[in-house]
Amino acid sequence: MKSTLVSAFIFALIPFNFHPFTKPVPVTKPLTGNVFIITIDGFRWQEIFSGADSILINMESATPDTSTLKAMYWDDSPEERRKKLMPFFWNVISRKGCIYGNRKFDSRVDVMNPFQKSYPGYHEMFTGNIDRAIHSNDPIPDPDENILEFLNKQKSFEGKVAAFTSWDVFPYILNEKRSSLVINSGYDNQQGDKLSSEQKMINRVQDEIVREKKSTRYDELTFLSAKEYIVASQPKVLLLGLGETDEFAHEGRYDLYLQQANSVDQMIAALWHMVQTMPGYKDNTTFIITTDHGRGSRTGKWDSHGEWIRGSSNTWMALIGPGIKARGEIHGGEQMYQAQVAQTIAMLLGNYFPGEDAAPAISLR
Repeated sequence: MKSTLVSAFIFALIPFNFHPFTKPVPVTKPLTGNVFIITIDGFRWQEIFSGADSILINMESATPDTSTLKAMYWDDSPEERRKKLMPFFWNVISRKGCIYGNRKFDSRVDVMNPFQKSYPGYHEMFTGNIDRAIHSNDPIPDPDENILEFLNKQKSFEGKVAAFTSWDVFPYILNEKRSSLVINSGYDNQQGDKLSSEQKMINRVQDEIVREKKSTRYDELTFLSAKEYIVASQPKVLLLGLGETDEFAHEGRYDLYLQQANSVDQMIAALWHMVQTMPGYKDNTTFIITTDHGRGSRTGKWDSHGEWIRGSSNTWMALIGPGIKARGEIHGGEQMYQAQVAQTIAMLLGNYFPGEDAAPAISLR
């Protein structure tokens, strides 16, 4: 993922903060008390809605141990395959929430930015617009205010907004120095005078393995760190940014990509169970689960993404919790964009995000 002159040239043709929406409408009544945003970096809509790909799971270069992976994740029925891969999505969210982005049923979610890379995708997601300055994954501080920063400035959310992410570029994406958000990213240790024994153990483990895997922390450690922080600090807004699906895809390892997706589904299930058993969170917490970009739709391009790779703009989104009508897998409907996430977070919490030309919230009717 490198900055390119091509990207800069393409964006020079696009107006500042372009989006195809009308002006957002302010909302004042909260629909939920807490919002957790969970991102699964570079995870394709194809696997969400159809499970394991029939070609890739049989391709030795991508799936060295085909027989084991097929025993775990294969079925002739796409509906059964997706349940094997993502059981929480298809046994819980599909019944109690809604899942957008199955293009086979004309449900479309896309990124608006033309670069279809991680930093531009997260910028779009959390600011509600696209910006000429954000066209690569270079670690530069984002100049635009994001929804997490905006909420943290309000008295009712001050000190109750946090981000735990695997990719170490998030402190730049969320502009840690300016926003003063609690951000634990990459192999950052958790700080404080009253760390739990579990938090201290996670810090020790990270200190031991940081040399093995530098820019993206193991998702399991990110997840465990976030869980311990939730117990200790009870944030109202939390970003859990998971990144290993994208890493394994770039390595061309479809088997590890599938296994990590299944592990992430289990993490989300465990987090949902946790909040449904905690006072203050039970029946008062909404999850927004999505990705920062798509990937190539063709078999030979599945491991890459970017402005020249078809399918890279195609994403998906799942929501569950208060304020979310149980509509299951969405068929048809209006075109949705990642840029709508920021205002949707605000709307769910009874706020209006006044970011410059921020895209409107998703219609949850």
